[in-house]
Amino acid sequence: MLWDAVFPEEEPDATLTEGQTIEVAGARLTVLHTPGHAPGSVCLHSPELAVLFSGDTLFQGGPGATGRSFSDFDTIVASVTDRLLTLPGETLVLTGHGDSTTIGAEAPDRQKWIDDQA
Repeated sequence: MLWDAVFPEEEPDATLTEGQTIEVAGARLTVLHTPGHAPGSVCLHSPELAVLFSGDTLFQGGPGATGRSFSDFDTIVASVTDRLLTLPGETLVLTGHGDSTTIGAEAPDRQKWIDDQA
């Protein structure tokens, strides 16, 4: 969706699918489909390194931005809840913007994010 809007004349080099494993600089990363910020949003998780590259899905202090026409707050909270907060608490979250955090630091505030949005 967004690729086509930005690059209407080009095809992507490849697509990522849920559960796919890719190797980058010797690290194995598992693709987690985490829609909400955008329909095709993904996070990359390395269990061996105990690291999650969350992009714009999870930041320190809550989920990523959902104020755009293609984003949705309930969807991103579901993605964070079902796909990310199930990871070990010590998992380091390297965000797309701002400071890093951990799953354990963010998990207790899930209900607060929902209440603040209401």
